[in-house]
Amino acid sequence: MPLLVMKFGGTSVADLDRIKNVALKVQREVERGYDVIVIVSAMSGKTNELVGWVEATSPLFDAREYDAVVSSGENITAGLLSLRLQEMGVPARSWQGWQVPINTTAQHSSARFLDIPRTNIDHKFAEGMKVAVVAGFQGVSPEGRITTLGRGGSDTTAVAFAAAFEAERCDIYTDVDGIYTTDPRITSKARKLEKIAFEEMLELASLGAKVLQTRSVELAMRYKVRLRVLSSFEDTDENSGTLVCDEDEIMESKVINGVAYSREEAKITLVTVEDKPGISAAIFAPLADAGVNVDMIVQNISEKNYEDHPGSVTDMTFSCPVNQVARARKAMEEAKAAGHIAYDELIVDSEVAKVSVVGIGMRSHAGVAARMFKALADENINIKVISTSEIKISVLIDRKYMELAVQALHDAFKLEAA
Repeated sequence: MPLLVMKFGGTSVADLDRIKNVALKVQREVERGYDVIVIVSAMSGKTNELVGWVEATSPLFDAREYDAVVSSGENITAGLLSLRLQEMGVPARSWQGWQVPINTTAQHSSARFLDIPRTNIDHKFAEGMKVAVVAGFQGVSPEGRITTLGRGGSDTTAVAFAAAFEAERCDIYTDVDGIYTTDPRITSKARKLEKIAFEEMLELASLGAKVLQTRSVELAMRYKVRLRVLSSFEDTDENSGTLVCDEDEIMESKVINGVAYSREEAKITLVTVEDKPGISAAIFAPLADAGVNVDMIVQNISEKNYEDHPGSVTDMTFSCPVNQVARARKAMEEAKAAGHIAYDELIVDSEVAKVSVVGIGMRSHAGVAARMFKALADENINIKVISTSEIKISVLIDRKYMELAVQALHDAFKLEAA
């Protein structure tokens, strides 16, 4: 039988009525001739509740016990969906991570896949099982302990199963009906894409688009797993949603396919850093050790050159999530106190946002940056930092202009047009 992987997020299984709706969608695929592996998340809000219970019980919790508790939400959903399918006459069975087994590293709360043996599930399919309902977000360590994969881990679980079982496709059901050119809440002109390349989706996911988890897109691109994003709350067919696929499957791509944004950004500048070999490593190694997710980096000539050594100092600017500013400041102050770096001042701007344009068509078209910068200039939006890659351009701007910038760029690249 051809095999299909279906993944349902927390809002899709939020209560018993929605679980029944999910069961109907799974039954429809079985009737079309598929064996189905369903990956489920915990019911909406349940994981947050479980995390709260852990933190209230033990603020300095044992990560192994944390995983044991928070993974239970997915187990409940898997069991309930299996029961519903059985009531509908569909041969189904629930699977927890250790039963498959989903073998992972021992990094509790942020484990990574090692392998997913097919033997146990294939054996049950051969015996007549039509649906394997697998608890997402979890696995088992080499020591036999339950592990979790971090937030959004159910998306990654679904892609990993699609790769391991050579599925025809991996359908990600969520509360939106596909991937849009930008957030429809910001501009009504946003258009749903029929197809998008893995690389574009990876950039959009990493730049703030929250439809798919970044690790899941990385895995899909590596193993050429065709992903389809579609709504749990609408009737769907083979042409519904947005297909995330290899660039070769897209006949002709627009220059820009999407505008992404990240609202909670901060800009940090170290003023008058010594301009010498190794200084960048001395700055960014402590930040990495502190778990600060540095994104955009700019080095420029300092306005405060030492009189006796003109040109010997520089300013170093970087961006990071606003909730990591305190961690970044502490890392820099400790590095300065230890004598590893020297600077006159650390300046933080916590009122910035990142706006990006993404498109594989940028590889073969000139003038994208000029058009982007002109669109922002026409709205009198000042650019603080610029970062580029082969298929994206990102800028840091004042947060109060973020929505205006997204709308202006969407219009400038005519993304509403098919």
